[in-house]
Amino acid sequence: MSPGGASGIPATALPKGVNPNSLPNNVRQQINGRTGQTQTPAGRTSPTSQSLKDRKQAPNAANPQLAPGDTTDPGPISDEEFVRQGAERAQRREQQEKRQKTFGYSLFNDPAMERTFEPNLNIATPRNYVIGPGDQMNIRMYGNSEIDFTQTVSADGNVYFGQSTGVGPVSVSGLTIEQAKARITDRLSKRFAGLRSSSYGPQNTFLEVSLGGTIRSIRVSVTGDAVRPGTYTLSSLATVMNAIYQAGGPNDIGSYRRVQLIRNNKVAATLDLYDYLLNGIQRNDLRLQDNDNIRFTTFLEKVEITGTVKRANIFEMMPGETLDRLLFYAGGFAAQAYKSRLKVTRLTDREVKVIDVTTPEFKTFEIQDGDLVTVSRLLERFENQVTIEGAVFRPGQYSLDKNRTLKELITNAEGLKGDAFTGRVTIVRTREDLAIENLSINLASILAGNEADVPLQREDQIIIPSRFDQVEQATISVQGEVNAPDTDIPYIANMTLNDVLLRTGGLKESAAASMVEVVRRKKDADPRSPTAQIAETFRFNVDRNLSIGTDANKNFILEPFDQVIVRRSPNYAVQTYAYVSGEVIMPGSYPIRTKDQKVSDLVTQAGGLTSQAYVEGATLVRPVRLSADELKRKQKAIEEVADNTTKTIVETEVITPDVAEAIGINLKKILAKPGSSEDILLQEGDTLRIPKLLETVRIQGEVQLPNTVKFRAGETFQDYISQTGGFTSKSQRRRAFIIYANGSVDRTRKFMFFNVYPRVEPGSEIVIPKRATSPLTAQQILSSTVGIAGSLLTLVTTLILLTRVNN
Repeated sequence: MSPGGASGIPATALPKGVNPNSLPNNVRQQINGRTGQTQTPAGRTSPTSQSLKDRKQAPNAANPQLAPGDTTDPGPISDEEFVRQGAERAQRREQQEKRQKTFGYSLFNDPAMERTFEPNLNIATPRNYVIGPGDQMNIRMYGNSEIDFTQTVSADGNVYFGQSTGVGPVSVSGLTIEQAKARITDRLSKRFAGLRSSSYGPQNTFLEVSLGGTIRSIRVSVTGDAVRPGTYTLSSLATVMNAIYQAGGPNDIGSYRRVQLIRNNKVAATLDLYDYLLNGIQRNDLRLQDNDNIRFTTFLEKVEITGTVKRANIFEMMPGETLDRLLFYAGGFAAQAYKSRLKVTRLTDREVKVIDVTTPEFKTFEIQDGDLVTVSRLLERFENQVTIEGAVFRPGQYSLDKNRTLKELITNAEGLKGDAFTGRVTIVRTREDLAIENLSINLASILAGNEADVPLQREDQIIIPSRFDQVEQATISVQGEVNAPDTDIPYIANMTLNDVLLRTGGLKESAAASMVEVVRRKKDADPRSPTAQIAETFRFNVDRNLSIGTDANKNFILEPFDQVIVRRSPNYAVQTYAYVSGEVIMPGSYPIRTKDQKVSDLVTQAGGLTSQAYVEGATLVRPVRLSADELKRKQKAIEEVADNTTKTIVETEVITPDVAEAIGINLKKILAKPGSSEDILLQEGDTLRIPKLLETVRIQGEVQLPNTVKFRAGETFQDYISQTGGFTSKSQRRRAFIIYANGSVDRTRKFMFFNVYPRVEPGSEIVIPKRATSPLTAQQILSSTVGIAGSLLTLVTTLILLTRVNN
């Protein structure tokens, strides 16, 4: 075992008194990485290949001393400091998670709630508001006498009236609005008799006292276990809740249930914040006065409740409160809760114990500090459900209470359908040990009263099959010259030939109505006879209108799996066209009038050639649709060439089924002798392209400067290569080829050590492929060497023989 114990952390890496096994996993992993240790699957440690001194610390990531955005690296920190900081971060995270689970935490940490707890200054003057120095007072006298006064209470607590009133200063500090009004009325009544009823008459002058625009500030202290204790300056209209919010509410050990308002060294009121959090009641939320003290006491009991309740939080409980009260604080059970028994995990003096609390005990079981109450979920099973499926009118789930037997369940499912197979019904039953068993029941015998009804059990699944499930799905196939061929028409009893022809849209114009065939399978063919008939064919002459009649053909009854084939009339042909472009008198499309029409006929239809026609470059382009096998072969061939780095590099592309193939023709010979073997039969879509007289040759590929040059009679293949600067170092000369104007291709041939290049004609295109760049293997080098040696030997032998002949 390593010095650090099972954790794998060296003891020297830890501060004194820190148990490595008590650290969070992520902290231990970071320590292992810093001390050059890696945790093995068996818990052992092994040194890494990099020591701490050699490791470069990354700013902001490896060094937690750096502030965000600070790229200055103060250097490596000690292992002890690293462990200490990691443990502190883990502890802070744990405290924050626990703090967020405390009921009421969001009230004081939601920015949206900030304006909710600001004192409302736009309200009528509270009658119990206590006046103090700095308050602005509006005093209005109306009635028989009208005077308005606006006075600010002086530092000594007085308001002053003008000399004309003969009243002088009136002390109002420490009085409520109502008390101040009474005192001012008493003083002013000596000057204005109408403010009181007297022997001179009833009261005819009235006085109104209210606060003005300026409201004084007061200083309030917040002490105890608050998040931000201290002295706060608040509006004199502020209440205890305003001060509690300003102080951030209770801290981790502060109480939500006992917040005291201390006034004149006495507890004036005690607030229970749960009244507000749960019921919205602001009980004892008194208006603050100067020098009031808000004291947060320490909580007495905290309990956590988890599981299927509406509010899974940590709640503060008062002494003597029961589990029933905790459930009220948690909002009650969720719909999926198992309510009959709760688990309470309780801390004792020595260890932890589990207490099971049943429903009758909820109101008497007292909660203690540190309890963890767990509410389980209902079991994921039904206590009284049975299921019926298949050939009944209302399949689904039913209550076992009202469907004790199989017959009762079928009756409540609205009975059996007509296609129900009652000879064998399956009951899939789950045993008490959760094993699945299959019960086969003869429902027909039960319904007839020959067998006893079957009692059902919880979770039984009854499957009533349909007769149609036991037979192969019969179909009819219609192929050929119909408007909507369909090979999967469901078979219906008494379906006739004309019925299925009508379902497929009727016959096409091209259909041979006199040769409609029905192919029927034979079910009783002798498997041992090589001449046994395995299919039977019926041929009909079908009326195209498909109407109902007495003709036997129209009423021919089909059987399951019959195949109807409507053949194409041999005398039917659609118009087909061939196309001419280029140097003819009238380019365009021309109908193919006879089956033996040839290229020479197409030129004649187009009015003949122009004087600029280059017959040697004429090409016939024919559209071709590749079969699936041809597509696969072409794609595979291209992939093999592309993957083989010892071959010429080619561009791979997606092969499409519709392609146009150029057919090399000799139009000069065709026109000289129409109908000869050179004259090709035309097909639909053929295009004859006759270019204008060409005078150039194009050279591309691995030459120094690919170019198009003028054709000169007598110049060879190599002469044209020279006009492009010659071959490049990557050219594959022996694979050079030429594409003639008529689409035909000729390649370079080899004679001993020499390349024999093809002839060049006007309009030709010379292509020089690129040599593969991969190095030759040893086997290829050996093969090439043997080939060269053999060629040299042949050349020497030939020269010797020629010498002897000449001698």
